[in-house]
Amino acid sequence: MDSKLNVRVATANDRADIIALVNAAFTVETFFEGTRTDDDRLTEMMGTRDFLVGEEGGRILASVSTEVRDERGYFGMLAVDPSQQGRGLGRVMVEAAEAHLRQRGCEVVDITVLSLRPELPGYYRKLGYVQTGVEEFHPSRPFKDGVECIAMVMTKEL
Repeated sequence: MDSKLNVRVATANDRADIIALVNAAFTVETFFEGTRTDDDRLTEMMGTRDFLVGEEGGRILASVSTEVRDERGYFGMLAVDPSQQGRGLGRVMVEAAEAHLRQRGCEVVDITVLSLRPELPGYYRKLGYVQTGVEEFHPSRPFKDGVECIAMVMTKEL
C-alpha cells in the first residue's frame, strides 16, 4: 500500500480533475460510446454520493464514489491514474470507501462489476468480495452496436 496518499472527501472544486482522471482510467472500456463521465453527469452524481479522492503532492491520483443505501453501502467508479496503477492505490481507495461507508452506519457494501471486465471479479475477490447475484445493467451511456452486458453484484460485510 501507498502510505503517502492523502484521502479526503471531494468538493465541487475537484470536478474537473475527477472527470479527467475517470475518463483516463476508463479508456479500457472500449465497448461504450463516448467518455465515462462529464461535468453534467458528475455534478448530478455528486448530489447523491460522496466522492473520495486520493492525493499525493497536491495531485489527485485516484477517486471512488460512495453511496449510502440504508444499512448497505455502495461504491463505484473506482479510478486510478493509469500512470500510477500497480502501486496499490486502488486497494487504498477501496479501503477508504469501506471505512467511509462504515462510519455512515453501513454494515455491508455492494459493488457491481460488468461482465465485459473479466479481470475485475478476481481483483475484488482478493479484497474479500463475493458474487451474490447478477442484475440487468442500465448504462448511463450507450454501448457500441452488438455489445451485451450484465452486472455482477459483489458484496462484502463491513
